[in-house]
Amino acid sequence: MSDSEEVKAKLDIVEVIREYVPVKAVGANFQAVCPFHNEKTPSFVISPDKQIWHCFGCGRGGDVLSFVMEKENMSFIEALRMLAAKAGVVLKHENPEKISKRSRLLDIMEIAGKYYAHILKSTTGVKARDYLLARGLKMETIEDWRLGYSPDSWSSLYDFLRARPLIGKKYTDEEIMAAGLIIRKEQAGSGRNYYDRFRDRIMFPIWDVNNNIVAFTARVNPEKEKTEKMGKYINSPQTEVYDKSRVLFALNKAKGAIKKMGYAIVVEGQMDAISCHNHGFDNVVASSGTALTTEQVTLIKRFTNNLILSFDMDNAGQMAADRGIKEALAQKLNLKVITLPYGKDPDECLKNNPADFKQAVMDAQPMLQYYFNKVSADLDLNKLENKMLVRDKMFEMIGLVEDKPEQGYWLKKISEELDFSETDIREEFAKWQANKKPEVNRGFAAEKSEPSIRPLVREELLSELFLSLIIKFPEFISYSLNSLDPEQVYPDENVRFYKTLIIYYNKSASLDYNDFRQYLTENEEGLDNFLDKLILLGEKDYYAHTPEEAKSEIIKVIMELKRYFYQKKIKSLEKEIAAAEKMENSELGGGATMTRLMSELKNSAEELKKLI
Repeated sequence: MSDSEEVKAKLDIVEVIREYVPVKAVGANFQAVCPFHNEKTPSFVISPDKQIWHCFGCGRGGDVLSFVMEKENMSFIEALRMLAAKAGVVLKHENPEKISKRSRLLDIMEIAGKYYAHILKSTTGVKARDYLLARGLKMETIEDWRLGYSPDSWSSLYDFLRARPLIGKKYTDEEIMAAGLIIRKEQAGSGRNYYDRFRDRIMFPIWDVNNNIVAFTARVNPEKEKTEKMGKYINSPQTEVYDKSRVLFALNKAKGAIKKMGYAIVVEGQMDAISCHNHGFDNVVASSGTALTTEQVTLIKRFTNNLILSFDMDNAGQMAADRGIKEALAQKLNLKVITLPYGKDPDECLKNNPADFKQAVMDAQPMLQYYFNKVSADLDLNKLENKMLVRDKMFEMIGLVEDKPEQGYWLKKISEELDFSETDIREEFAKWQANKKPEVNRGFAAEKSEPSIRPLVREELLSELFLSLIIKFPEFISYSLNSLDPEQVYPDENVRFYKTLIIYYNKSASLDYNDFRQYLTENEEGLDNFLDKLILLGEKDYYAHTPEEAKSEIIKVIMELKRYFYQKKIKSLEKEIAAAEKMENSELGGGATMTRLMSELKNSAEELKKLI
């Protein structure tokens, strides 16, 4: 068994896909709204028996590896390594020469994380460890989050990585620098040309959703906080494995709790997230001090459509909250906002009284209520100019809400709060929408465009249906093959598949899905994927059919395909006869051709008559 076969055998494709999109059981299979294109009616089908998937809206399909490759924009080997870790499979046949650069960078980051964690536990890291304990963290928490310490040395990590070819792999200076861990000296001399990026700092590993360390946030040694020229916090630079706009701190730990509880809480900082988890709020993630991005909101939507924001109460935090609100609304999340009773961040609130933070979560306000309270605070709403200001700001947020009843509710609400006529408010909002210019590069989530697949004509749909039925109900294959000729199937792709099926059946005298798929893989490029589409089509539309009902459906489809065939043939013969008559009249044609055509027309007409 190959590595990929072993990984697929040990994973349930439904459970893997469920991490990205909600799925619903339909008969023996599962359906979902396709995660690859915009649709309202589910056309994405998963077969747990065959361990395959196919979307009948955009045409994509495959196995669990192809799904992850498509969704995560990964190469085959990257997806294989990720799923192998999930399945607990040790890749035996991995060729080191073919391991991607990304995979090697992830290895380097993992080793660096272990190194920093080891230093924190040593005598070198005692002051950093004492600081974290003083912040209220327990040693179990420190170990669980793999917090670390970078020594006050120019090249301790660099020397460690270069001197120790761990697990048989050697890493080059270029790779270590590409991971963001070292910096090249501006003027290279005869000595060492690189130095560590992080020195004398408390290290917070940042994981991607698949539990890979992709970056670090490094807090300055508290003793040097006032004298350090660089910022209090510095972060890994953007690398091939780290894009801060695409990562949410703690999502790897929180995703299970988010799915279980049905909502996610987003805070600003890593310490806020760790503190929340330390107090039992396991569905908390952090945006790492920035406003929520389109990609981060998309990540959250893989696990829930319900989001609660808890950003710091200072100006920067509130600005980030406003931008996060717009991103979340643009992707149609149900959004609430936490207002803390005191303290500038969740960590401080939890230290004072964990019950207050829990109550603040329970009292989280719907986004538009929070925003109205915020923009109208400290304004005299008896003044017309203040009313107009609040109205216009509320229009901007209401305009982002997709749900029309919710829009209507808030238009009525602000008319009451501002003492305007509801009719006037609705008219002004309609004018505002009509005059609003499209924003260029606004950074909000753009809907994925509908797939540009050519609609199938009826005879093509019937041909696919016929093939899917005989694949799903192989007990009727002998009858079907004797009843419908390949030339009566449309278009060429279906004809090619049907002819191959006939050859296979004549050799094997049976139809086994797995064996037939292997035969296609070895003999007919691309038809193995087409087989997957057909089997899912049959299971999607006919999962509840009895064999008797299926046979009746097969007969109906064969009859209709034959009718199309003879109708099309008759039209073609009539054109040929007309052309032959012209040739005969010009003394260039022959009577034999006309006789043959007339005989074929008569036979076709008789065959069609039998089918009507």
